[in-house]
Amino acid sequence: MKNHQSRGPSRRTVLKGAAGAAALGTAIVGFPAYLKAAGKPIKIGMPTIMSGRVAILGESSVAAAQLQIARVNKAGGVGGRPLELVVRDSRGKPDEAARMTRDLVNNEGCDIILDAEASSASFAVNEVVRDIKKYCIHSNSETSSLTAEPKNQVPWVFRSARQGIHDAVGGGLYAAKVAKEKGLKRWATVSPDYAYGRANTEEFMEYVKVFAPEVEIIEQTWPKIFQPDYTENVTALLNAQPQAVYSCLWGGDLVAFTDQASLYGLFNQFEAFAVNLGDYPVITAIKSLPEGVHSGSRYHRDIPDTAENEAWYKEFMANSKVLPTNWSWENATAMDFIIAALTATGGDTDAEKLGKATAGLTIDSPFGAGGKLTMRESDHTLVNYMVGYSKTIAKDPYVVDFKQTDWADIYKHEDEWKKRNGYI
Repeated sequence: MKNHQSRGPSRRTVLKGAAGAAALGTAIVGFPAYLKAAGKPIKIGMPTIMSGRVAILGESSVAAAQLQIARVNKAGGVGGRPLELVVRDSRGKPDEAARMTRDLVNNEGCDIILDAEASSASFAVNEVVRDIKKYCIHSNSETSSLTAEPKNQVPWVFRSARQGIHDAVGGGLYAAKVAKEKGLKRWATVSPDYAYGRANTEEFMEYVKVFAPEVEIIEQTWPKIFQPDYTENVTALLNAQPQAVYSCLWGGDLVAFTDQASLYGLFNQFEAFAVNLGDYPVITAIKSLPEGVHSGSRYHRDIPDTAENEAWYKEFMANSKVLPTNWSWENATAMDFIIAALTATGGDTDAEKLGKATAGLTIDSPFGAGGKLTMRESDHTLVNYMVGYSKTIAKDPYVVDFKQTDWADIYKHEDEWKKRNGYI
């Protein structure tokens, strides 16, 4: 695959979101007869987390995907064929996610996989769809190596989620500026002990030190994913007495940690950076939200502050029983790319054809910087989404003063990171 060197729209821009996909699809003529037969649905299998502490994320993923599907089906489907979502609860377990992916294809007849799993399971799903040759979009995994490392890349597999290295560059630039302004030299981290937590934290702190070389890490503590009690981790931070702390805990784990840490007055003792705090269900579930915590961009109705994003938020809220999350916009985006690819192939679900239709594709989107998102051709990962940091306040809108990262900076440092890791 080629180095991306992509600074603007890709080699083609074909539609304006899901509604445009449906309109375009119904306008195409000359489909093979078997594609028109009896309006047979195109089944999309979706393994995700629908139980346990982070079920809200899986539920918000399904709600967002269903919203985009409903738009298309109301307009007549793709080439006269409706889309059908088949959801399975993996409980966040890699072996279950892999097993259910095969079941969705072999027993449910799914033609496409929308992998709405966390990173721990997405690597397992990636190998399954490589083996059975099914078009797949990973919609939630942020671990950079999933698409950056050449050995993980598959011609018919893509990622519509934000990527850790992108957030690391944006977060590093932002945090380094705060560190210099406030003299924050002694740092600690508290992040989940698995691939995403380790990689995200390493990348973030790497770029803080690139932009603020005087920073040093004096303590790192690694709670297990879905851990019920954080006393040991809180104690480690209190004993280390850092000036700043970074965390990529997420979902219910971040809620539990924040509530428990607040009992010890932890957030009064240092500057806190929590990349995943901005999700509505997380930030509204915390009993006493600390003010002034630096939160990375997840999903917010004001980020970007556009009429299109506000309209999507209102439509989501009118059709969902849960609040939107970062996983919501990523799954809505995944569905828009799936619909665009199906439209381009005339409803043909062949993995290679869908892969060729998706690579390098740019769509109009309420979640993009400048209203557009691109599926980069070189490594099949999403670019040009909103990256940046805000500060928390105790009431709605919960995060304010958003500072957006320039994608020119992200591209520059991402290229250097890929070269250091032997990815290009």
